[in-house]
Amino acid sequence: MGHHGRMHAQPGVGLRPDTPWGYLPATSFRSRRSALSEAQRKTWERLWPQLGRQADTPPGEPGDAPLDTHAWFGRSAPLVVEIGCGSGTSTLAMAQAEPDIDVIAVEIYRRGLAQLLCAIDAEQVGNIRLIRGNGVDVLRDLMPSQSLTGVRIFFPDPWPKARHHKRRLIQPGTVSLIADRLLPGGVLHAATDHPGYAEHIGAVGDADSRFVRVDPESESLPISVSRPTTKYETKAQEAGSTVCEFVWKRI
Repeated sequence: MGHHGRMHAQPGVGLRPDTPWGYLPATSFRSRRSALSEAQRKTWERLWPQLGRQADTPPGEPGDAPLDTHAWFGRSAPLVVEIGCGSGTSTLAMAQAEPDIDVIAVEIYRRGLAQLLCAIDAEQVGNIRLIRGNGVDVLRDLMPSQSLTGVRIFFPDPWPKARHHKRRLIQPGTVSLIADRLLPGGVLHAATDHPGYAEHIGAVGDADSRFVRVDPESESLPISVSRPTTKYETKAQEAGSTVCEFVWKRI
């Protein structure tokens, strides 16, 4: 989910005829063997039980769906879900810039979440919680309809080969699900540096009648859409990639 934390789906998984959103991208992943450092492991053991959870907690266990975010954050505040937070550079900076907004960072890879957890600990940031799992599952199973003020998707895996396009996260089904989960006036903010995927993302977002594309410069929005430039992005720009930014508002 981010090139910094690529999300790899298994082939042959994905069609979910039982959902009202139609096709949703595959939700099973190749595991990455990336061991945590000793410091990361200790921070994980200390903070994960309080700040993190698995997306697929078995029914009946603490943290069953839908997620009680008010209890988890200890307050009632506008809620943003970031899908594919990678190591959390943008997540941390944006949460620090908006202390009145609660942020849930979703990532499949434990190492990225561990890096974010260490940064949260070092900076003492109180408005981020972490979910390990697939973004589509989190939106579908844990988030009630009209519960979110924003959804952020930065640098999702472009799956450049045509035969893999169906694995891309941003599909009509996913966008429809996001539209359902957003409050009226809520924001979908996406960014990619892959030209083919940019074209696809623009077309899919514009095709959903519940979304209208907005110019953040001229319109006031309930959350910031100012992203910090990550190391990954700087490298991409040096290599000549252009970053395309998309902001839609739920009408």
